[in-house]
Amino acid sequence: MRPPSGILLVDKPGGITSHDVVARTRRAFGTRKIGHAGTLDPMATGLLTLGIEGATRLLTYLVGLDKTYDTTIRLGAATTTDDAEGEVVATAGPEELASVTDERIASGVAALTGAISQVPSTFSAIKVDGKRAYDLARSGQDVELKSRRVTIDRFTVAAIRRAGGFIDVDATIDCSSGTYIRALARDLGADLGVGGHLTMLRRTRIGPFALADAHALETLAERPALLDPAEVAGRVLGRLEVSADEARDLRHGKRLDGAASRMTGANAAAIDPDGVLVGIVERRGDALKSAMNMPEVPA
Repeated sequence: MRPPSGILLVDKPGGITSHDVVARTRRAFGTRKIGHAGTLDPMATGLLTLGIEGATRLLTYLVGLDKTYDTTIRLGAATTTDDAEGEVVATAGPEELASVTDERIASGVAALTGAISQVPSTFSAIKVDGKRAYDLARSGQDVELKSRRVTIDRFTVAAIRRAGGFIDVDATIDCSSGTYIRALARDLGADLGVGGHLTMLRRTRIGPFALADAHALETLAERPALLDPAEVAGRVLGRLEVSADEARDLRHGKRLDGAASRMTGANAAAIDPDGVLVGIVERRGDALKSAMNMPEVPA
């Protein structure tokens, strides 16, 4: 029996890679046609979005969604990876830490809120001359990554704890896709002159999808229910109801002349009278054309 098509929300535990989650899902659902829309580091936990079977075609529309994280930033030490898995390369003394008041932390957080320029962590998956930055860094090569513009919509400090020669800052962050929370920790510590790195990172939201709706890894063997592709695409891009004839034309690569006025955004999810996702449509002048069609489900 062919596995179902849909989007699966998973709560990734710490200590494993995102690929490990994909591998376990492949075994549970009996298919290799599974992909993800953005990874989490092994140390990190929280929400992963997986596409199964034909719904893998939707992942490209989920990758760029904004995200929310709960995190703990440790001030007083810098590491090679900007998180707790790296080697400590610098520590601050008691006098330096004493100078880091709550007011200075708030000022540093404010400076890292809004549209900012960020250099990703050296130990990241960004490719440099065809190779992953973390592979180059682990081999001892100097890695220089270009800065990028990202947006931090919210950087809220929930608690500040001072103990053990460090300052731990618990925070919640809303950010654009492509933001490195590790880099925020590094930059906050650098701006305060004491160094910083992450000790905890948990992703709680991706676009309209919440961690509360995710399945624990232990439940994958039970093949939990998937989110319907039409529901997912409609929530992300908005719905465009099409007739049976229009659905057939879109599937055959034809344009819907004069239909662009029925759509408000650049893309929309075309959904047929049976509630099935036909595909993603885009504007072409006053017409609409398929940017991506879903595989047809046999009757």
